[in-house]
Amino acid sequence: MPELPEVETMVRGIRSHVIGRIIDDIVACPNDHKPISIAPKLAMIRKKLLGQRFAEVRRLGKRIVFDVSGGSNLVIEPRMTGLLVLANPPDVDHLRVEIRFQESREFDSIWFWDRRGLGTVTWFEPGALQRKLGSGALGPDALDIDVSEWIESCGKTGREIKVVLLDQKIVAGIGNIYASEILHKAGIHPTQPANSLNSGSIDKLAVAVRSVLSKAILCEGSTLGDGTYRNALNQNGRYQNEHRVYMREGQTCISCEKGEIARITQAQRSTFFCPNCQKGKRK
Repeated sequence: MPELPEVETMVRGIRSHVIGRIIDDIVACPNDHKPISIAPKLAMIRKKLLGQRFAEVRRLGKRIVFDVSGGSNLVIEPRMTGLLVLANPPDVDHLRVEIRFQESREFDSIWFWDRRGLGTVTWFEPGALQRKLGSGALGPDALDIDVSEWIESCGKTGREIKVVLLDQKIVAGIGNIYASEILHKAGIHPTQPANSLNSGSIDKLAVAVRSVLSKAILCEGSTLGDGTYRNALNQNGRYQNEHRVYMREGQTCISCEKGEIARITQAQRSTFFCPNCQKGKRK
């Protein structure tokens, strides 16, 4: 489930606790569940990183990137159910990797926790991350893309706009929850072909993307009913209380107070929208 707001919240939550710290050890946590993907093997990552410092931690789309003092990068991709936590994980059974630091502070370790085992931990030698995820591999970050880039990207494809928002090569960071919320705020029907959007609709889309994602970051993401997502200190996000359409099928729209929230399937994902608020040319 972690999307841009959740991943950004993880980064902000751990940044001050990891930057400048020396890596003392990296160990696999005891686990009988589906293993996560670790490349190269953890023993090799350990060999490469022991004694190095984390120079920076940042977000790249939906990935968390640790810039290492020697020029390499450690990248964690939480995917559906992964979390980076400093303390009190949801449970100990799904802890995957622990990174321990030399000097004692408030938190001596950081853990990667993943209930479903879909997350990944990857070490990149200097320059390799840019080659793999640099120009062309990911689109502009969703918080940085401007109206002219939206016009160019939407004009190139007749795919449904909801599907376009989920394409990480077009815009990096937007996932299923926030795509539905963004389109509702912009008043755009999710099945409308991207290349049919006029300039006014694209302006509204650009504003909605930044507005929804920025507010979700301030609220530290969305914690849904399963309670999977938690911030670095094992606290709930709050943006689920701001959802206008997501998981509200059959309920009266709280924006227009007329429409009934509907659910359809696009790209094998559920889309929620208000037929009254989100009218327009449909595919």
